[in-house]
Amino acid sequence: MAGSIVKIDEEIVSGSVASVDLTGISSTFDVYMVKFNNVSPVSDGVDLFCRVTEGGTPNTSANYDFCVRLMRASATEFGVEGTNQTRFDFGNNIGTATGETTNGTIYIFNANNSSEFTFITTEFVEVNSTPELTSWTGGGAFTSTSSVDGLHFFFDGSSNIATGDFKLYGYKF
Repeated sequence: MAGSIVKIDEEIVSGSVASVDLTGISSTFDVYMVKFNNVSPVSDGVDLFCRVTEGGTPNTSANYDFCVRLMRASATEFGVEGTNQTRFDFGNNIGTATGETTNGTIYIFNANNSSEFTFITTEFVEVNSTPELTSWTGGGAFTSTSSVDGLHFFFDGSSNIATGDFKLYGYKF
């Protein structure tokens, strides 16, 4: 299995759901990758968030640190960061009109190693509710030494996920 990428889980949303869980992270692979495509909310102008899961349950503790660089097509770029948060922030002001979606890739490191923090790198591109093209690049850490077995995606507020294709892959060096 050296040098292989294997799809582990996929969730396709075509109706309103509160959240999406991708599970199957274990010690089998060195690195995990999540791809999401055409993700849009039910409510206009909301952010996409993510939590790790442990034993299939989202961890809501204040152990999420992240920093990303947000580049906008029509304005200056800026940083978005947070320490001791209760989730990773993966999208900004995502809209509901045609074409207003977010798409991205997340790489996950040390997820199933209970003696290390879980680290992520992120790359996203979206058209928000302005509508404006934006791009996010950055990373984060789940600052708890625990075994992570998946990711839990949701929008802020009371908005559900309207559409999206979420895939989890394992990569063995």
